[in-house]
Amino acid sequence: MPTKKLTFGTPETVVPSRYCPTFHYVEGKVSFDASTVITEKTARGFMLDFPLDADEQIYGFGLQLKAFNHKGKKLVLRVNADPIKDTGDTHAPVPFFVTSHKRGFFFDTARAAEFYCGYPRINQRAGDGDSADTTDALYATRAAVDTTWMNILIPGAAGVDMYVFEGDTLTEVVAQYNMLAGGGCEVPDWGLGLLFRTHHDITEKDVLEMANHFVEHKMPVATLGLEPGWQTKHYSCSYNINRGNFPHFEDMVKQLREMGFHVNLWEQCFVHPSSPIYDEMKPYAGDFTVWDGLVPDYTNPDARKIFADWHRKTLIEKGVDGFKADECDGSDYTGSWSFPYTAKFPGGADGEQMHALLGAMYGRTVLQALDGRPTLSEIRSMGALAAPLPFVLYSDLYDHTDFIRGVVNSGFSGILWTPEVRSTASEKDLMRRMQTTVFSVHALVNAWNCAEVCPWFIYSKQCEDKVRDLLHVRESLIPRLSAAFSRYHKTGVPPTRALVMDWTDDPETYAIDDEYMFCDNLLVAPLTAASDTRRVYLPAGKWVNFFTREPVQAGWHEVTTEDIPVYELQ
Repeated sequence: MPTKKLTFGTPETVVPSRYCPTFHYVEGKVSFDASTVITEKTARGFMLDFPLDADEQIYGFGLQLKAFNHKGKKLVLRVNADPIKDTGDTHAPVPFFVTSHKRGFFFDTARAAEFYCGYPRINQRAGDGDSADTTDALYATRAAVDTTWMNILIPGAAGVDMYVFEGDTLTEVVAQYNMLAGGGCEVPDWGLGLLFRTHHDITEKDVLEMANHFVEHKMPVATLGLEPGWQTKHYSCSYNINRGNFPHFEDMVKQLREMGFHVNLWEQCFVHPSSPIYDEMKPYAGDFTVWDGLVPDYTNPDARKIFADWHRKTLIEKGVDGFKADECDGSDYTGSWSFPYTAKFPGGADGEQMHALLGAMYGRTVLQALDGRPTLSEIRSMGALAAPLPFVLYSDLYDHTDFIRGVVNSGFSGILWTPEVRSTASEKDLMRRMQTTVFSVHALVNAWNCAEVCPWFIYSKQCEDKVRDLLHVRESLIPRLSAAFSRYHKTGVPPTRALVMDWTDDPETYAIDDEYMFCDNLLVAPLTAASDTRRVYLPAGKWVNFFTREPVQAGWHEVTTEDIPVYELQ
């Protein structure tokens, strides 16, 4: 495999690869010239500089909801629950990027690294700066006409391991990065059906009534997810069953399983003082709290064992087989809940490093609790080398366009993303969002704040019929999606991919952030409630309309429809 590890300076020891038990590096031959990399230990950390061609486009860096092509931008890969600009902030920053010249670069660091993505050096020409006649044009990214430079700063570090990947397409490059982590995750087929999350203050009686409704109305729901009210304390968490709302919790779970449902529980990794595991966990916690709860150091195997054993005995052995691992990201910049970068943890990580590691380590702890039971669960944060972990990212943000961009971008970085459906502004908004989630890796409806229990109850009986029809489409896609996940596990090829990944030689794909390949050969082009018309680009190949089976020519098309445009590559 064309993969090369380059070591510069003295790398830190608290890095993602250290905590990835399936990490597997096999050296191969690459054409990248390591002698072009300039490095320097500075007062702020470790700097690397290497050249990029002027036309070399840049993608990746984790779950980027606000931007697609990063050429000419500065990104700081900070963990942040509420990214509001295209500055690099994200739930899931990954220090890995790929370029349109079919190469990728991974930096094995848990720091909030800074990337200047293609900047000109002195005496280099840039695009014409004299033609700007508006403020937006004046400050817009200018196209360079000569070699530009990728400038990287690893804060506080004295060195870093950099991995270089090459391939015939970006799909091959990304697959090699995913295989470095051990390949993509394995998931059960039931995890690919609809997960319906219930209202936050729902009771045992309500849950069973909802389950009966879904059965009687033939709504294909695979998993029911309970929100925070299932436990006695949340924000932070006790992990104790709330017997007031769920007096017969174990019997309820058993009944749901007998009806064909799987059960998923919301929780956080922050341990409330009332929790039975609080005293045991305290020696393994950092020196700051979040919502009065401990922040355990899940890099420590003893901490993982305490957490996992309690969950297995109390919840998993009773029939629970999935979790929504919430708020393991932090909101330093907008919500002010988190632990600081200066925090200290027993395993040697500081707060900055722990922010980058926490999501993956929390996920690994949940998997330890499940003890080999298959799952496809949800998590709010993830980072580097996360491809083997069967967790899907989600967000408290809710712009539909951003959610579609999240689907497109997720494939660059070894992470999974769901454009979940929550509140909706209209029936059209509901259906457009449902269409997108049905054609994503994780079909999720979250009714945690929906007064009508199900979002479609707000509108009409006919609306539920439309939702049912879409969910049956989802059911028909499960064999394809299951096969795509099998391929992901074995080869690293992700189940959702930007068009530029498969058609890297086609410049028309370089800016398309609202279409994606799904499974192996479906091209999906979602619409939002803003319009029933959009432009769709079909790259070179033989295409048919997925629904009508009519042939469609490659190239640009203007499409008007109430359905979701989907095309199959023959």
